[in-house]
Amino acid sequence: MKTDEGLNFLFILIDDLGWRDIGCYGSSFYETPCLDRLAQEGMRFTDAYAACPVCSPTRASILTGKYPARLGVTNWIGGKARGRLIAAPYVDHLALEEISLASALKKAGYRTYHVGKWHLGGEPFWPEQHGFDVNIGGGEHGAPRRYFSPYANPRLTDGPDGEYLTDRLTDEAIRLIENNGDQPFFMHLSHYAVHTPIQTPERYLPKYEAKARMLGLDEAKVFEEGDFFPCEHKRDKRIQRRLVQSSPEYAGMIQNLDENIERVLQALEASGQAERTVVLFTSDNGGLATAESSPTCNAPLSEGKGWMYEGGTREPLLVRWPGVVAPDSTCTAPVTSPDFYPTILEMAGADPMPEQHCDGMSLVPLLKGGESLGREAIYWHYPHYGNQGGTPGASIRHGDYKLIEFFEDDRVELYHLRHDVGEGENLAFDFPDLAHELQSHLHKWQHEVQARMPEPNPAWREE
Repeated sequence: MKTDEGLNFLFILIDDLGWRDIGCYGSSFYETPCLDRLAQEGMRFTDAYAACPVCSPTRASILTGKYPARLGVTNWIGGKARGRLIAAPYVDHLALEEISLASALKKAGYRTYHVGKWHLGGEPFWPEQHGFDVNIGGGEHGAPRRYFSPYANPRLTDGPDGEYLTDRLTDEAIRLIENNGDQPFFMHLSHYAVHTPIQTPERYLPKYEAKARMLGLDEAKVFEEGDFFPCEHKRDKRIQRRLVQSSPEYAGMIQNLDENIERVLQALEASGQAERTVVLFTSDNGGLATAESSPTCNAPLSEGKGWMYEGGTREPLLVRWPGVVAPDSTCTAPVTSPDFYPTILEMAGADPMPEQHCDGMSLVPLLKGGESLGREAIYWHYPHYGNQGGTPGASIRHGDYKLIEFFEDDRVELYHLRHDVGEGENLAFDFPDLAHELQSHLHKWQHEVQARMPEPNPAWREE
């Protein structure tokens, strides 16, 4: 079916951006005036979730409308670690049998553009094979070799020496917008920022070094040493939790990202397409807060990327839909990655594909002012060891309650997120019946999606 409204879609997906990494979500150190303005022009979701605490599964979920466990893509592609358990096997690509969101929109008359990170398998599983007319910068790698040209990226020609990757991807996105014509488009603008390596143009550093001194952050306790990592390959290293947002390098990456998003939005205005373009902005997992230099802090959320706690999965989500979404509105309903597929199809006036986006629910009622989708629960299944200190587990959010099941020792933790967003008070012993009920729901869902489970590691020895 051809679209009847001719809406464009600019889907901006950031890598490793934490829930509190932009101003409108509470950061007082990072500066994001463009994103703050986008929130004022549209809707800000307080309880939006990535489908997984690491990248590839969430990205697959967005493009298929399915939970990662149903797809079998449950770990970042290339990830392999073991500890007390041998992690479950996982699918290392986005299967060609899946009808991606891009393919569905292409069938509905859209031009489809992918710009930036892919990380959903090597050839023949690149964006070109999943419905994208154009692929700039998207291949099998999940992180750039470097942020400054030469990039060593097979899908992106090198620029002048020293060209910055986020600037370059933005240039490419703007060119596509300017040359698009009147045909509606779907652009999957998937920046590599703010993933490691933490590299920023030097011009930002003096500003944030001075800001850290002004706020007294240069004298604050920045890191707290934690337990040893639970996985074999990092067993001699300790978790390093960042306690405050104070990294000038990371702040520079975020400011640069914000400035580049502003450039894309200005290009929409200049081309006369802003009023017919829906802008969606989100991240693929929580901020990197416990390892690999721990560049950000997700407090008041607990932990970060690679963990089953809120810091690993709760994300910023902003949606601007001109003429439909009330400006400066807020939505507190829980939503998750599979929801984008049916949402965008409904916005576009395209035929729904419930067999494909079977785990998603359209957010259109919320965007039009509704308070709830009436969903029973949101689920996560991550049977792997994260590089950041997390252990294999699964979780369920039902209403305001969240239960986490940890596979190493079968313990469960229960939290009331409205009263305890930091997950500091485990209620599992206070409400055993509720904990049992939610765990039963979780197990039923795992059986339904044929979730793969880890196994004991016979070579593991406690120290």
